[in-house]
Amino acid sequence: MCLPFTDRATGLEAHKRRRGLWAQLSVTIVLVVLFTVALISLLSNVLIARRFEAYVLEQEKQEADNIVSNLSRQYDSLTQSWNTAYIHGLGMYALYDGYIIKVYDRDGACVWDAENHDMSLCMQIMDEISTRMEDRRPNAGGRFISKDYALSTSGDAIGAVSVSYYGPYFLNSADFHFLDTLNAVFISIGVFSLALSFIIGWFLARRISRPITKTVYIAKQIADGNYGIRFEGATRTREMDDLAASVNHLAGALSQQEDLRKRLTSDVAHELRTPLSILSSHLEAMIEGIWTPTVKRLESCREETGRLDKLVADLERLAKVESENLTLNKTPVDLLELLRTVSGHFALEAQKRNLALDVDGESTVVPADHDRICQVVTNLLSNAIKYTPENGHIRLTSKDTPDSGVIFVEDDGTGIPEEELPFIFERFYRADKSRSRKTGGAGIGLAIVRSIVKAHGGSVSAESQSEKGSCFSVVLPKRLRSS
Repeated sequence: MCLPFTDRATGLEAHKRRRGLWAQLSVTIVLVVLFTVALISLLSNVLIARRFEAYVLEQEKQEADNIVSNLSRQYDSLTQSWNTAYIHGLGMYALYDGYIIKVYDRDGACVWDAENHDMSLCMQIMDEISTRMEDRRPNAGGRFISKDYALSTSGDAIGAVSVSYYGPYFLNSADFHFLDTLNAVFISIGVFSLALSFIIGWFLARRISRPITKTVYIAKQIADGNYGIRFEGATRTREMDDLAASVNHLAGALSQQEDLRKRLTSDVAHELRTPLSILSSHLEAMIEGIWTPTVKRLESCREETGRLDKLVADLERLAKVESENLTLNKTPVDLLELLRTVSGHFALEAQKRNLALDVDGESTVVPADHDRICQVVTNLLSNAIKYTPENGHIRLTSKDTPDSGVIFVEDDGTGIPEEELPFIFERFYRADKSRSRKTGGAGIGLAIVRSIVKAHGGSVSAESQSEKGSCFSVVLPKRLRSS
């Protein structure tokens, strides 16, 4: 069904709006770095500014203390006079640093006053400081304040000094130049980090997106039925290598399943064709009068219908055991006793073919469906007898382990080629490509075995060598699980 033009246009626009992984990773990395650099720069700027303000306040306090200490040493106790020349130099030096001082003697008389000495210079410096601080720190709420300090020498009061300065703090041109330079450094670092992050993000996104894009392409090819395609090479990233290995494994598994599906179709057709062809030819010969209906010929037709019935019954049995609703009647089952019981059913057949049938091992009890496990052993033992030549040997063994009970069915028969072992538990699969009636049935028995064992939470495996025999192992857990 075709989409309307408007729907297709909307879908196309939505596809365009969806950015690729490469672009998303690049943008994400750049944004993260940009946010990180901006946040670090902002916090650093605020913290450094605060620490610098605290440093300036400490410097102002030390400067005031130095002024008081120096002034205290300018009084001569013997002559009871002040060194006004030094005080003048100290006052002018302090004035250029933003400190306006007034010195008084013990009687309160003015010894030296910066404003009286040069009022215009004092006003100029005060205006410069106020203007600079109001422009650069408008929220500081600063103004010129005065603090009085007592002057003394050898514990005797000799006068006082009044120090006026811009409070709570003030910064000179060099201080603002330092802060501006620091901000410029932060901005430069931010721009450099942003450019570097873009370059690194571009290469990193490309490195990550390329194998993902390749994997998506391979997955689409697999979805279209191209199971031979594989992800070649390594990505140098553990997770991406795992993803590539999983996709390759999926392609291989689907290829195997496709081969098995084709072979299943061929095998089912073969199993049905042979009896139907025999029935059709026999009935046609009798209808056309070529053959006279006899008991022997009718019996041959009945055998072929029986073969079809058996095939259908096997398929029904396989469908039942593979059903998710398979109900298991689990009870404690002694595997050694079960092996002895099943082997007794085949004792006469083994004797007819001169086969030695031994049962050995340890008594081990597991929670299992007795009838289903009997069917497992029956199928395995039936195959062992079928493929073991006369005077051969078959051994059934049970083994007890802390977590499970194990059944071994071992023979010294014709064996199974190594390349056939991975497929022997598939439906209708038989190592004998001729599918001769003498060498077995439809190839469903081992599929039933696997399904029953899997329903018990166990596992089944096979080891074999051509012309040397086979050994099937069935592991059943001791811990009771819900079926």
